[in-house]
Amino acid sequence: MTIRLENLTVKFDERFQLNTINWELAPNQHWVITGTNGSGKSALAAVLASVGESISGTIEGLPAKVGLVSFEAQAELIAAELKKDDADIMDVISVGTPVRDILNAAASNTQLLNELVEKFALTDTLERSFRTLSTGESRKVMLIRALASQPDLLVLDEPFDGLDANTLVMLQQYLASLIETIPMVMVLNRFDEFPDFITHIAYMDHGELKHQINRDDEKAYAELYQLLHLKTSNLQIPAADPDTVIPRLDPEQPLVRLNNITIKYADHKVIDSLDWTIQPNQHWQLSGPNGSGKTALLSLITGDHPQCYVNNVFVFGFQRGSGESIWQIKQFIGYVSTALQWEYRVGTGLRNVIISGFYDSIGLYSKYTDRQREIANQWLALLGMSERADQPFNKLSYGDQRLLLIARAMVKHPPLLILDEPCLGLDDMNRQLVLALIEKICADSETSVIYVNHHPEDQIKGIDNYLALEKH
Repeated sequence: MTIRLENLTVKFDERFQLNTINWELAPNQHWVITGTNGSGKSALAAVLASVGESISGTIEGLPAKVGLVSFEAQAELIAAELKKDDADIMDVISVGTPVRDILNAAASNTQLLNELVEKFALTDTLERSFRTLSTGESRKVMLIRALASQPDLLVLDEPFDGLDANTLVMLQQYLASLIETIPMVMVLNRFDEFPDFITHIAYMDHGELKHQINRDDEKAYAELYQLLHLKTSNLQIPAADPDTVIPRLDPEQPLVRLNNITIKYADHKVIDSLDWTIQPNQHWQLSGPNGSGKTALLSLITGDHPQCYVNNVFVFGFQRGSGESIWQIKQFIGYVSTALQWEYRVGTGLRNVIISGFYDSIGLYSKYTDRQREIANQWLALLGMSERADQPFNKLSYGDQRLLLIARAMVKHPPLLILDEPCLGLDDMNRQLVLALIEKICADSETSVIYVNHHPEDQIKGIDNYLALEKH
């Protein structure tokens, strides 16, 4: 049995739909669908049970009998029970349908049903109303219904939620015993719950099927684990080191104010009469075609452009040209670019790369404190890299290097973090890793972010100010 979804768009309500899904489930494959909350995991699983309104595309090979376990299916069963309660008309109190009747209605094999009831320790609940069960008990009923129907396909949406430890182990073992006869698709958030028999993983994001990987592909599996870790982890941005103090800025003043800025080379104006103000805790996306002046504009802020002295540039309380040094400016800025990554060609360990951010050095040449080491460890935990703390930086993938350099730039909690095309040169998985980290920084820190990119699809939640430059 092969199930094919080709260019499939499915609408579920006014607020959500799956878009252009291309997916093939071949024989002997068992899939996990994962992603963040609201990404479309449950919706994709529900499509396999013929839920949703197909707008375009095709789906072929769906089996006749699909065993579905989900919170939505459970809610529908409870809603059906509530409809039976006509107490106002009948002048009686409805007790609801007994568990036994609900199970018998779905079972195609009485002997199998009895075995499952015993396995799930539900014998004592058979005469009780389904509506009176606890969350865990009602979950067990849903699982037994699906399994006892002897389906051609099992679709299990978070099947382990609400189960006690013993039942969870039993269920995993029982599902493992079925893999030769029943293909399975599970929706799971936690990587540590993925059963050993899972062969493939689908990653959903904003209603789109972004990644499909073979579990045996160790590199792709590790990257997907890291992406989900960044997207769903409760870890927050580590605090700054109280002993590495950046001078306090006036919160009433803007971080950056550029008035009537013009940058020109000979007679050619790259930027003409531009005003731009960046307030504390504002996040900006800067875009524009090649040659529109993005890099020149950033170098005015950092103090690296010679024309900053002939323009009206106010940064971090300094009027440029009033006697301040470039290092007085740069202490307030974290900067990440492809050029920096080219320069950072050292073999020091990952922990040391992050610590080097305290000293603005490429490599680490100073004795660090225990507190700085602990903060670096917290950043590694956030990135899902704790076990690689002593791995050489120059042995990392290109995408992981970019993540480390962003952490290095953030370790001092600068008032301003400039990310100059941080996704340049990254494949899709690493691009999403970097975007996830930037999103976390925007949500969990007081650092203002300037995010430079060319691609409108690389939007970041939390960035709601936009400056688009035009080529003159």
